[in-house]
Amino acid sequence: MSSAVTRPAGPDDLWSVDEHLEDILSTVRPLEPIELQLLDAQGCVLVEDVTVPVSLPPFDNSSMDGYAVRVADVAGAGEEFPAVLEVVGDVAAGAADPVRVGPGQAARIMTGAPLPPGAETVVPVEWTDGGIGEGPVSGMRARSLAPEGAEGQVHVYRPAEARAHVRAKGSDVRAGDRALTAGTILGPPQIALLAAIGRGTVRVRPRPRVVVLSTGSELVQPGEQLATGQIYDSNSFALTAAARDAGAIAYRVGAVADDAETLRSTIEDQLIRADLLVTTGGVSVGAYDVVKEALSYVGDEDVAGSGVEFRKLAMQPGKPQGFGSIGPEHTPLLALPGNPVSSYVSFELFVRPAIRALMGLPEIHRPRARAALEAGEALRSPKGRRQFLRGAYADGKVAPVGGSGSHLIAALAQADALIVVPEDVESVEPGSEVEVLLLG
Repeated sequence: MSSAVTRPAGPDDLWSVDEHLEDILSTVRPLEPIELQLLDAQGCVLVEDVTVPVSLPPFDNSSMDGYAVRVADVAGAGEEFPAVLEVVGDVAAGAADPVRVGPGQAARIMTGAPLPPGAETVVPVEWTDGGIGEGPVSGMRARSLAPEGAEGQVHVYRPAEARAHVRAKGSDVRAGDRALTAGTILGPPQIALLAAIGRGTVRVRPRPRVVVLSTGSELVQPGEQLATGQIYDSNSFALTAAARDAGAIAYRVGAVADDAETLRSTIEDQLIRADLLVTTGGVSVGAYDVVKEALSYVGDEDVAGSGVEFRKLAMQPGKPQGFGSIGPEHTPLLALPGNPVSSYVSFELFVRPAIRALMGLPEIHRPRARAALEAGEALRSPKGRRQFLRGAYADGKVAPVGGSGSHLIAALAQADALIVVPEDVESVEPGSEVEVLLLG
């Protein structure tokens, strides 16, 4: 995979946000379809139409617990003069050989049970004495507690029209109908339908496998003791969670120390389970920016670093970025900056769309809206940079949360939107209309 957007590569050259994203999306292709078990296909995109092989429901069945009867036998039934019918047996859900209902007869029937031969309608048990002979009942006693309920007589106190309380065969979908169309995203209702029509597997574009690596010798895993100069690794947790939220199967790799060989080795080890790799940290211009050192060279195709380009973007936060491909399968890699807010904003702008493009989803971007800015003073933005500020959005209004520093992760946790300030705007007055990227 090579860069599709050709631009000058001078040291001071700035890419726009749109150019960087275009380069990513022009080179990331949807994953090849595979056949998956239903639960494994949740959240995936269907790649073929699904036709109904069997009608739903597959037979006429009762929507109530009650008695299956003939219409003529309960016509005119009332409280004073109930219809008295002979109970010939039980019809339970799953019954393979139900009893036949003849003139003057009734069969106890359970919800979901097939309408027995000869029966034309269902009388709810609440319209009967339940075979007890003591007036209307509120429910049907279990057969094990009242074996006589399936025998003897039942008094019916109300008439019923033909096919009352009967679910007709094919009333949901009929055999030959199109159940789902290609391009459908499979959620719980769609999976329920597939199971109901007997599909055990389905052909979809799979969820991409995303490997997240953070870099930095100063990083310590949460739960461990901090020493002087150390901080907890939050980026790998944030980005792994974000990848899962985007629909991916995400794997988090513990922080890699600032050593180029160690990083190259770790990345090569992870390629076997990655459709996309995401690194965070080590992409700026410092002496210990290990990702840039490890990956920014062109050499042997078998070496993990070949094909990754590092850029400066006209944005804040998130100016340093890297994108390219690595390994024999040309696995895409996105290298994000290490500051927590920078890495998360970069993920939302670049990695999330890439994940959803790999899935073949029709909508790959977060929704956007226009909102009135609620702020005590004007927002300042550097000239020539597209700024993304954390915000809280509600009812068409957005308020900044925290400052603009790229290390302020506590403010990020309170935000549900990003306020977008264009490159040609240096000041935004309170009450002005702004564009917001909705994160929730």
